[in-house]
Amino acid sequence: MDAHTHSHCKYYNITSNFSLADLAAFHGHLGPYIVLGYRIGKYVRGNFCDDPFRMKAEVRCSGVPPQSCLADGVQLGSGCTLGKRNIEIVPSENLICTFAVDGKRITLTPHPIQLPGRDGDYEAAIEAVAESMYYQRDDELFTVSSS
Repeated sequence: MDAHTHSHCKYYNITSNFSLADLAAFHGHLGPYIVLGYRIGKYVRGNFCDDPFRMKAEVRCSGVPPQSCLADGVQLGSGCTLGKRNIEIVPSENLICTFAVDGKRITLTPHPIQLPGRDGDYEAAIEAVAESMYYQRDDELFTVSSS
């Protein structure tokens, strides 16, 4: 992808810190996978490439909810979006996010998520897990490797 330079545009390549409420409003509810994807995307944007027009994201997961919800968070955190066609979901048994730019790659492998049991108020329990994850350190959520 060609680098975009639009210094004259005031709405180009804006970054934002999305709150838990913002994530829930975008996604329809607050769940662990959107939070995890958002944190992965923010990490990549802050540590690998801050221009979402140059990056390509690949989200490897089961391809169905709840794992595919990871892609919603990756879009918000990284700026790679379905509309720009620079993110794709690849069905896989392994949960892995890979980002590429200018021949370089970074891979983030999420740690397993401890989902609550289905007894009691499951949705409230899911929200509690997601909220906790939002505040965890990066190394508590995923491992990073680059090539």
